[in-house]
Order: sequence, then structure tokens, then C-alpha cells
Amino acid sequence: MQTLVILAHPTFTSSVANSTIIEQLKKSGHAITIRHLDSLYTDYTIDVAAEQAALLAADNIVFQFPFYWYSAPATLKNWLDKVLSFNFAYGPEGDKLKGKNLLISITLGGPQEAYTPLGYNHFKVTDLLLPFEQTAYLTGLNYLAPIFTHGCVYIPGISNAKEEVEARARNHAQRVVKLLGELAKK
Repeated sequence: MQTLVILAHPTFTSSVANSTIIEQLKKSGHAITIRHLDSLYTDYTIDVAAEQAALLAADNIVFQFPFYWYSAPATLKNWLDKVLSFNFAYGPEGDKLKGKNLLISITLGGPQEAYTPLGYNHFKVTDLLLPFEQTAYLTGLNYLAPIFTHGCVYIPGISNAKEEVEARARNHAQRVVKLLGELAKK
């Protein structure tokens, strides 16, 4: 199975968690193509034809990103707005993504207890991801249970040890790789 990873991370080169996840995915042995939107489209001008071709070639689509203000970085939102167009992803002829798998794979800086009704973010992560789930339903994608990991921010001397974040990221990547393996057996 072909897996397309849409990576949205404006500061990827300094990321500990997401760079570790991507490194582990590359080593997984699965057929994975990674498209780093922030490197490909520094001016936010999306090559829609190239992105749609990449989607057509994939069986699995993974959105990999750090959770920014309860959503995705701007590059992914821009990508969604441009690439998932009428009569490609939805509409009378918009069945091009139907039956493909969509996995939301995200890293969060905050602790798990922050994402509860009584926590300081008040909502569960899965509740905040509902727009992605609805996008999957509208486009005919199979929405898989998201994979997310808390405590992935590393700020030297302030937040988490680098080794802790790397370990969490490796565990996160292992969960993604395991799921891809399970999907390949179906």
C-alpha cells in the first residue's frame, strides 16, 4: 500500500517530535511519500495538480502536524482549501478520494489533562478534530482514529527533556507504523 504523508510544520528543522516521527516513518519499510508543505510552498501557492496526483497514487493519507491553536498550521488549511476541490474531492464527480484511508497524526505540547472538560482547554482532542472528520466524510475518505501524543514540546530548561520528547515521538511513530501494517493486511 502507498502512504502519502502531508507534513505541515513551519519550523520543522528545529522540531524534535515531528522530525523524529518523520525519520522513523522513513525507516519503517512501508512505501511512504512525504510532502512537506512548508518546504514545497513557501509562498502558499499550491501546485494543485501535483497534490491531487499524489493523493490519487495513495491508499493511505496521513496528515502529520503539530497542533496549533486547536487546529493545523496554516499551510495545511491552505492545502485543504485548494486541493480538495469541487468535482475532485466532493460534488457530483468528486469521488476521487473515496475509499482511501485518512489518519490524523498530531503532536501536542500540552499535557493530557489539559484536554478534558475540566482542563484548561475544556475539550478532548478528538472533539477539536471534528472538522477533519467531517472533511473525511464529505470526501468519502475512511476516517481512522487519530493518533496523537501529548508533551511533545521541547524548550531547553523550560519544558520537557529532549530525550523524553524523542522517546514520545518514537512511540508515536511506532503506533503509526503499526497501523499502516494492519491496513496493508486488509
